[in-house]
Amino acid sequence: MNYAGKVVVITGAAGGLGRALSKQFLAAGAHVALLDMNGPALRTTADSLLFTAPGRVLAITCDVSDAEDCQHAIATVIAHWGGIDVLVNNAGIAHRSLLCETDLAVLRQVMNVNFFGAVHCTQLALRSLRARRGQIVVISSIAGFSPLFGRTAYSASKHALHGFFDSLRSEVEDDGVDVTIVCPAFIATGIERAALGGDGGAATLPRNAIGGEVSADDMATRILTAVCRRQRLYLPTSLAKLAWWTSRLVPAYFAQQMKRRSAPSPR
Repeated sequence: MNYAGKVVVITGAAGGLGRALSKQFLAAGAHVALLDMNGPALRTTADSLLFTAPGRVLAITCDVSDAEDCQHAIATVIAHWGGIDVLVNNAGIAHRSLLCETDLAVLRQVMNVNFFGAVHCTQLALRSLRARRGQIVVISSIAGFSPLFGRTAYSASKHALHGFFDSLRSEVEDDGVDVTIVCPAFIATGIERAALGGDGGAATLPRNAIGGEVSADDMATRILTAVCRRQRLYLPTSLAKLAWWTSRLVPAYFAQQMKRRSAPSPR
């Protein structure tokens, strides 16, 4: 797949995996629109990328949980470059807290960003993606197909992405639009450091990165290869593959091992 001259929209692009994906698509010759709600960080990222890709970077401040923000952002990209070839739904937030200790507002916030943020951008970009036989890339997680202790809202938002985009694929594949769902395990980004706690403040429940973390740049390289191949589901690491098959073949064993490794020690 040749991305030279293609228009790529990436949400959550100011840092972490979003920034790494932006670098990969720019290196492949694409025009990249960076969307993020963190204006200062977005401008810093855009300025750094413009040095290597002048004229091919567009930065738009956008809160994906706000449908009007998304409408403005998608319309701006189409007006600026004429259409959208690839939409990467990457924006997300994490939380770590037991459900019995979690405010309903936190659950709604996680769903609004992780799920409805992707829904907003996809629905608004869909006409252009259909016209250009484009691609939709969804950054999910191993939490999108398996349980995860202390992450009820996060896991629910990722499971919802699978149901939504697997169903959407059946509606758009005959129009030449491909949907790739990516399920990483643990990536070294800032999302976990900013994870919400049950009251909306900083998370206090410990995080255990089973099997270590992959760098954002390494993960972005792997994802671009999968997107080029137009894979339907991409499990980028051996841990992700192990989680996929174990959670399906022996779900009770998977849940037992996951709790043993992820739950905090009894006090």
